[in-house]
Amino acid sequence: MPAVYQFSRSIYRELSPIVIDDCEGRNRQLLLDSCEATMQRLLNDRRYFAKPTKALFNDIRACFPIKEQLNVFMVVDRNVRLAIHYLEVTPPEELILEGNRECRAHTRKGTPCQREPLPARDYCPSHKHLEESLDIVGAEALPVAA
Repeated sequence: MPAVYQFSRSIYRELSPIVIDDCEGRNRQLLLDSCEATMQRLLNDRRYFAKPTKALFNDIRACFPIKEQLNVFMVVDRNVRLAIHYLEVTPPEELILEGNRECRAHTRKGTPCQREPLPARDYCPSHKHLEESLDIVGAEALPVAA
């Protein structure tokens, strides 16, 4: 079980008592699914996830009464910050084992690549040429001796 799972469950446990009740329990399920999806995306795609707190809050805010909106935002913000801090201090080798990482590239047919990325990279060996690299940018900036 990935450690980020604990953060999504923490949000769910704290907010589920104040969810607007509906007959089918869709609001609670939406809360749970949104929390898990946000934490999974933080684990796999943190570099390209600029505002995770805002994204999660916007996904779940309709499940709560107006008077609880500030409380909901505070809970989401606190837990997302804790998750980000955890991901920053945890060695990358441990995080790779936790999440199902997927290559960020797409095939010619437009479907996502199914291969696992290289360690500490966003792309698999077949698509590693797509990786943004500071080394290449730095090398291009050097003047060429004639």
